[in-house]
Amino acid sequence: MVTLYSHYQQLLDDNNTMTFNCTEIDDVLEKYYLAPSYAIEFSIGFLGNLLVVLGYIFCLPEWQSCNIYIFSLALSDLIFLCTLPRLTYLYANGQKTQTTPFVCVLNRYILHVNLYSSILFMVLLSMDRFLLIRHPTRNNFLLRPRTAMIMTGLGWLAVNVEIAPMISLMVQDLHRGNWTLCKDFASLKGDIDTFGYSLGLTMTGYILPLLGLCGFSYQIAHLLRVQERALQRKTTSFKRPLKLVVIIHSHVSGSLHSLPCAEKCQNSSSAALGRDAAVYADVHRGNVHHNPTSGLLSQCYQPCLLLPHG
Repeated sequence: MVTLYSHYQQLLDDNNTMTFNCTEIDDVLEKYYLAPSYAIEFSIGFLGNLLVVLGYIFCLPEWQSCNIYIFSLALSDLIFLCTLPRLTYLYANGQKTQTTPFVCVLNRYILHVNLYSSILFMVLLSMDRFLLIRHPTRNNFLLRPRTAMIMTGLGWLAVNVEIAPMISLMVQDLHRGNWTLCKDFASLKGDIDTFGYSLGLTMTGYILPLLGLCGFSYQIAHLLRVQERALQRKTTSFKRPLKLVVIIHSHVSGSLHSLPCAEKCQNSSSAALGRDAAVYADVHRGNVHHNPTSGLLSQCYQPCLLLPHG
């Protein structure tokens, strides 16, 4: 942080009018904030999710429906974390160009598959917990492992259909940049209405699953409260941990979905109304600043929640 501040102060001192090149600030953020943040996220998240995956493979005697959802969630996070070392290297060495277009598309593809599959598997897991409370004997067909495998496959398929237009936009944008400049989703431009697509993707890939997650969590809390009253005993309160899980996941996934959408909105309005590009740059930096923090928080709490369910 001292190095980052000193570089920032140097940029101010070099400009007597207090106006400076925004590109230089972006370079400092990428080298001294993004690179170490992604390195820390990889170090913590990779070990945690690898422990979950290996624990399920070698230590779980019998797989239930919830185990399939949890394994898919941990596997999705693990695959995504494998893309962070390359990003860390690029940011640390100030390399904005991408020598391999395929790697650029693959990294962005894995990122967004993980982004939208994570909350989807959280919804399926909360549905499974709700049905298990309603049907303790597991006589509901949705609690069967075979059904869970089908639901998981459909979930992967739905996520890939959602992000298919994004892959097309990335290829078009790479073609315009002579296959060298690898941009994030919020900076892409193409033949389709990117702002409308971003809103639709946020609605179907985040808002609706979040409503489902909150709905099932509320029903779980309600059923547990009814059972507690029926048994007429005082047990450890489940409300605070349940609320904490929902709040943390909503905050983490919400920021990762909403900030790129806000950046896309600002980008569209700036281009249409001729607004100052500095406003868009500020939104972009807010997005850059928040993504590693949300990702790190997600990779810290998810393995701690997933492993005990095995």
